Amino acid sequence: MTEQAQGPLKGMKVIELAHIMAGPVCGMMLADMGADVIKVEKPDGDDSRRFLPPDINGESAAYMMMNRGKRGISLNLKDPDAVEVLHALLRDADVVIENYRMGTMEKLGLGYETLRKENPRLIYCEISGFGRTGPYAHRGGFDLIAQGMSGLMSITGEGPGRPPVKPGAPISDITSGIVAAMGVNAAYAHALRTGQGQRVDTSLFEAAITQTYWQSAIAFATGTAPEPEGSAHPINAPYQAFHTADGWINIGAANQKNWLRLLEVLEADELRDDPRFATNRDRRVNLSELVPLLEAHFETRTTQDWLVRMEEAGLPAGPVLTVPEMHADPQARAREMIVETEHPVAGRVQALGLPVKFSETPGAVQRPAPLLGQHSRAVLADLGYDADAVARLIASGAVICPDGSAQARAS
Repeated sequence: MTEQAQGPLKGMKVIELAHIMAGPVCGMMLADMGADVIKVEKPDGDDSRRFLPPDINGESAAYMMMNRGKRGISLNLKDPDAVEVLHALLRDADVVIENYRMGTMEKLGLGYETLRKENPRLIYCEISGFGRTGPYAHRGGFDLIAQGMSGLMSITGEGPGRPPVKPGAPISDITSGIVAAMGVNAAYAHALRTGQGQRVDTSLFEAAITQTYWQSAIAFATGTAPEPEGSAHPINAPYQAFHTADGWINIGAANQKNWLRLLEVLEADELRDDPRFATNRDRRVNLSELVPLLEAHFETRTTQDWLVRMEEAGLPAGPVLTVPEMHADPQARAREMIVETEHPVAGRVQALGLPVKFSETPGAVQRPAPLLGQHSRAVLADLGYDADAVARLIASGAVICPDGSAQARAS
């Protein structure tokens, strides 16, 4: 790990006024791509600092995952001096990310219309539950609520008639952060060409909706509501998980060529001329009959045995891994999706890497998540505050900068 900024966004200055997950995902992505992301926290810190357990030496694993790569300053925004510090940070910033409830930034004098007058190049990124327009704009939002309202929970689960199921990952939180980062980069390209900033507005609700592309296509075409199908695909078959002698295997035999390859590998000649499974449409219609017939073959061998055979045949297949198994997978390691940082309290901490690679300007996870107020002094110095002014801000409580031994080692 290096403190030297690198990546295609080197030189971009981002102020993150965001907490918990969606906004921090956006900031994390930008930081991994080289931006200088300064995370502004309230005096008691981002709420995810208290998401315990799990922890490593008392430090929240959740907080450290979402906030690596950033510098941290802690401001008491109830104090006018702290608000002025924030204004100073924003005057030459390229981007601000916020995920407060509607109207909060305006009450602080930090709304878009105010800040664009001070900094016309500023990209003002807002991530909310439902967006800043429409009848739900005033509502707060959480991942679970967005997943339910987007239709995602109606298409997730083992089958029709079962209770609604939330996907295991907080999809709307993570996707909204990624979508916001995409929007910020598009707006940044525009700003570099024109000198003009703009508002970038997305939400958990919209991000979750984008995960329904296939099912929305079905609903638009048929007028009916798609139902959950376990691991099966709503359009192609067989394209799902099958039980083996010792576990599970995912098979992607979605087109006719791969279907015939699958029958060869399984030595299931009896299915080749079965009219119920002749085409993809036939296999979809008769999926409930097809699955047990295929599974009877899969259960004769282990997952690894089938994986070898599938690879030799050029048939897309893969095991169903646990999260720790994924961490140890050689492809995940080769693609640098498992990285380490050196945290001043938690020590060596593993994290997930940047999922996009650049040939000329490689990104990287460049520093661990900050301690609360860890970089307050350095950030203030960057803004031109002298030592006496910094001391006064800390003494008044406008700026939080703990002076413990861990803080001293980390500064």
